[in-house]
Amino acid sequence: MPEKSVIIIGGGIAGLSAGCYGQMNGFKTRIFEMHKKKPGGLCTSWKRQGYTINGCMHWLVGSGSASGFHTLWDELGALEEKTIVDYEEFKRFESVDGRQFIVYTDIDRLERHMKEIAPEDGPVIDEFIAAVRTCTRFDPPVNKAPELMNVLDYMKMIVLNLPILFKLGTWNKITLAEYGKRFRSPLIRDAFPLLFMPDFPLTFMLMTFAWMHNKTAGYLIGGSLPFSQSIEKRYLTLGGEMNYKAKVEKILTENSRAVGIRLNDGSEHRADYVIAAADGHATIFELLEGKYLDDTIRGYYEKLIPFPPLVHVALGVKRTFKDMPVAAGRLLELSEMFEVGGVPQKYLGYRIYNFDPTLAPEGKTTIVALLPTEYEYWTRLRENEVAYKAEKEMVADRVVAILDKRFPGLAGDVEMRDVASPTTFVRYTGNWKGSFEGWQVTPKTWSVGKVMKKTLPGLSNFYMAGHWVEPGGGLPPAAVSGRNAIQMICRNEKKTFVTVRTLSPV
Repeated sequence: MPEKSVIIIGGGIAGLSAGCYGQMNGFKTRIFEMHKKKPGGLCTSWKRQGYTINGCMHWLVGSGSASGFHTLWDELGALEEKTIVDYEEFKRFESVDGRQFIVYTDIDRLERHMKEIAPEDGPVIDEFIAAVRTCTRFDPPVNKAPELMNVLDYMKMIVLNLPILFKLGTWNKITLAEYGKRFRSPLIRDAFPLLFMPDFPLTFMLMTFAWMHNKTAGYLIGGSLPFSQSIEKRYLTLGGEMNYKAKVEKILTENSRAVGIRLNDGSEHRADYVIAAADGHATIFELLEGKYLDDTIRGYYEKLIPFPPLVHVALGVKRTFKDMPVAAGRLLELSEMFEVGGVPQKYLGYRIYNFDPTLAPEGKTTIVALLPTEYEYWTRLRENEVAYKAEKEMVADRVVAILDKRFPGLAGDVEMRDVASPTTFVRYTGNWKGSFEGWQVTPKTWSVGKVMKKTLPGLSNFYMAGHWVEPGGGLPPAAVSGRNAIQMICRNEKKTFVTVRTLSPV
């Protein structure tokens, strides 16, 4: 029999993953990506005036062998020839009066620091640190798609992890904002909800700290684009076909079955299966014209909350910051608030890439600040090019002024400024409302273990992958979703799902 074919819409991490696993399992796959030359989707970088701006990856769960995600990245070739830096600090919070809360990635050091700055909070610190330690012993299963798990699979997982699963269920009901109120120290109480997002479940923070303590959530030198290019290289080596400047206009269906795609140049391409690893809203309501819906899927886009869009400000500065510790991020409380696209900014979150010399010329450093904003504000503003550019310059001016106050003289060292608005990301990736990671997970909108539908009612031979079907965002869920889509196709074809590693097992 001739090999079955799979068309994959989108060359982001989910699409590349689906392509790799499709090739491993004997399918003929083709990826159609609208960007003119770069893989990765949101997981990308770009150059300005000799500097490289890292647009996505801040840390990679699975960078070390203590996590099952490590095997996933190995299968995808993502870690080949990569140097990994493990952060000394997850985040450093600085208050207006100069006090600092340093979230060390080493749990013992974090515990000592918290008790030094907030001895009055001993009991809640003990509780928090114990929770992180518990999570260091848990590794989420990634080998089998939830849609394919049977009763025995679930029973085995529950038996092996019952105490931890029970605690995760409890922690998932508590937001960072709620837990932060347990601290009496004003410094920790104010900082705690901002270490991720205030409405995030506590579980996300605990697991991230556990991964970093286990040294399996490090940063890959070179940043986002080389990471994506490594997976693309793996895909091409496996025999996959990559098509750039190929924007999909319509998913073709016949007799309630996906049969191919039509590009915006009018050309049509046929396949036995279609995987949409592109924007979820555009896929359902534009490429498929809203024809394949039920109340559950419609409810996703009416009730769930996307991650808020961001204004991405990058600076190239003539400084090395070589004496500053390696930190995943910094958070500075502002003495004067300002607005960015209708959203008041009380804090400035920024990252100093003093640990990645590949992003800047020798003796220089790239700094990136991320500011929450409103999508509609920028879509309106985009209609007036002069006003749009002026607003971006204003935001860059404010960021430079704030950092100049924190690092005296920095303004004079800035030689590159780049501002990307939510409309920038929509233009390059099509992400609905400019969201950078799909759906937020909150205790009110999602529960641990809940699985979002990857198929659409009334449409066969079609699957969705990416962060619009994996709430919570991040690179590992995106890659897992592409892997899972191929597992489900293998089930349809009555084939045994197989994988091929690129490195020797650690």
